[in-house]
Amino acid sequence: MKRPLLLYPLLFLHLFLGLNALGGGALLILYPDGSGLGMDPSWLDHSPFDSYLIPGFLLFIFMGLLPLFAATGLMLRPEWKWPMRLNLYADRHWSWAFSLYSGVTVITWITVQLILTQYFWLQPVMIFTGLLILILTVSPPVMRYGKLS
Repeated sequence: MKRPLLLYPLLFLHLFLGLNALGGGALLILYPDGSGLGMDPSWLDHSPFDSYLIPGFLLFIFMGLLPLFAATGLMLRPEWKWPMRLNLYADRHWSWAFSLYSGVTVITWITVQLILTQYFWLQPVMIFTGLLILILTVSPPVMRYGKLS
């Protein structure tokens, strides 16, 4: 199937999100005090975490690996059976569903972060990225592309 034009900005957003989160997550894992990203440990005062270690792991996996996995699936459309078990949309390729999951996850992540921690300039950028991922994923050309034949 021919890739729609809107797929390319969607892939870019997944790569932007995923690569930034892999880097950020890795720095939080390596420097759980937040110093690797210039984050103050006091920002965690109203959260359930004493350090950035667990948020770093979660960031690495859910904001880093998930969007990169979705982007890979959208680009290559492999016929893997195991991701289909996590697909809520039986008539769509698993990567289309994972693209939605990625957008919802980043919006949820940042919303919880805004509630529990100090404001950080990157938060609105990531919320906007998540919204764009959702908008592009449900755009008619990408929805047609995600449809299983």
